[in-house]
Amino acid sequence: MSALPACSVLLPFLPRRPEQLLPYAALVEWTAAERLWQGQSLLVEPFQGFAAAAGSGFRVPTGTGVTLMPLRHPYEAAHQARSLALTTGEPVVAGFGPGARSFQRSLLGAPYASPLTAAREYLTVVRGLLEGRNLSFSGTYFSCEGAMTPAVTPRIELGLGVLRPGMARLAGQIADVAITWLTPASYLKETLVPALRAGAEEAGRPVPRVTAMVPMALRAPDRDPAELVVAGNAPHMRAPHYIDMLRTGGIDISGDELPAAGKRMVEGKAFLHGDPGELAGLLAEYREAGADEVVLNLTGVCNVHGPKAAMSELKTILAAVA
Repeated sequence: MSALPACSVLLPFLPRRPEQLLPYAALVEWTAAERLWQGQSLLVEPFQGFAAAAGSGFRVPTGTGVTLMPLRHPYEAAHQARSLALTTGEPVVAGFGPGARSFQRSLLGAPYASPLTAAREYLTVVRGLLEGRNLSFSGTYFSCEGAMTPAVTPRIELGLGVLRPGMARLAGQIADVAITWLTPASYLKETLVPALRAGAEEAGRPVPRVTAMVPMALRAPDRDPAELVVAGNAPHMRAPHYIDMLRTGGIDISGDELPAAGKRMVEGKAFLHGDPGELAGLLAEYREAGADEVVLNLTGVCNVHGPKAAMSELKTILAAVA
């Protein structure tokens, strides 16, 4: 078998109580999983949820993939990331992204005219603050005058959500980690990784690590994988920027109803489905494509079959890929 990327775990639901994170933090602590990730939540925020888990005794490496820039000023973002590292005593990947244009409009009154410029400014401010600099920064979208109180923390890496080549090139220039969601391994290899490397070369810096959030499920007789795809990814499959990314990657779902689109997603390997050995082989393709870390996303299983089924499958898959 080809070498596998490091494997991490995505919390497969939006928690309403911080204690719901504890079994997943325990899974990371007691297995070969590298990190616990959570995407943006408008219920329990990932920064607060991870801190609560640490307070309950589960101090594990964490990642936010990705929190949305319109929700907080970059000073607050840097403060939250550093607070989490101080609270857990473990490394943090603080991932950010501009979000959908509709989300930007709903909070800001108008979408970013240039999401690339907004992301560049945002990460520039966050990095400067985390590096202890006294900033005097004035940009198109974000400004910051000042610094944070000095503190020694575990490593904090800055991530950028990446779907298309422009953002990948920018991540190569300014991020530590490029975070992808729903991207097939072939698209990662042919489109995103070359852009990431080009950006890093332009900036004269190392190529960022690649973390791929990958939805998947184990094969079972009573399951329709297309149903699981839709259950875990329907909002993304309706979003124009995801549709565009998937079409470029050879999966055109723009004219399909969701059940049919779900089948196309499985066929195009944007959603992985199989027995443990098959999933290990499919994850190896991500390593070959340039991913350093794959985050196991069992959201579809959780939404259809419940959190116990998702936890059981996470344990089975981690055992197969350890």
